[in-house]
Amino acid sequence: MKIVFSSRCLEYRTPGHPESPERVQATAELLKKQGYEFIEPEPCTEKDILRVHSEGLLKVVKSGGFFDMDTPSLSGMFEYARLAAGGAIKAADISLSGENGDKAFSLMRPPGHHASKDRLEGFCYFNNIAVAVARFLGKMERVVIIDFDVHFGNGTADIFKGSKKVLYVSLHQSPLYPGTGLRSEGNCRNYPLKPGTGDKQYLQTFENALNDIQEFDPKHIAISAGFDASEHERIAQLKLGDAAFFRIGEKIASLGEPAFAVLEGGYVNPANRVLEFLRGWSGQ
Repeated sequence: MKIVFSSRCLEYRTPGHPESPERVQATAELLKKQGYEFIEPEPCTEKDILRVHSEGLLKVVKSGGFFDMDTPSLSGMFEYARLAAGGAIKAADISLSGENGDKAFSLMRPPGHHASKDRLEGFCYFNNIAVAVARFLGKMERVVIIDFDVHFGNGTADIFKGSKKVLYVSLHQSPLYPGTGLRSEGNCRNYPLKPGTGDKQYLQTFENALNDIQEFDPKHIAISAGFDASEHERIAQLKLGDAAFFRIGEKIASLGEPAFAVLEGGYVNPANRVLEFLRGWSGQ
């Protein structure tokens, strides 16, 4: 298991914003204490971005010429967003190495799964996991993107809508931002969950999602790993205990295919939840 991380992603902040550097810093410190191997990412290229985003979105993020309360225009944000997408690419590349590949987790910010082809939103500027999947889609053959963030990844669903090579599977709270993902459509399989859902019902729903995934028969797994379905979070109302994230990791590992993961949400010190997920995913 390799952790893709750069301390540069800790350099920016918005006072009072839940997507803070502390959430990633605390997680990095815990994983270093646990002996995980850390690898530095490189920024993605504009060509990488344009595989999944419009030139208009690239230009607006690059110029900083936008206003969004949730997704603020901060000094240097274009480079931070490029580095986060580059972290996802590095994790995907590691998962493709060797005969069976290695597991890799990109512990970078900003997150990405709300960024659609033409629009930034929801703390997300570029769609990190989409950039990585698109970069290597020829090598990956058939890819499932498993998104267990508490919010529906509307941007990822938008980017890969109708693709025969990508299945998008999302477990998320509903009702909740962004208000979509209420039903499955084509290659987007949605599992909306009511506020208050706990470990037992969530994990049973995850089993149902695995049936969809196995029918698709993926050859590679990409994971949008959000840790905000936790009982500790304040911006959502799912009630998962930390141990549930270990089980999520186990269930994904049971698919037996090369895989990589990218950090999405998780805002109230998600360090222990990340560690539980990595332990379950790596079979520790």
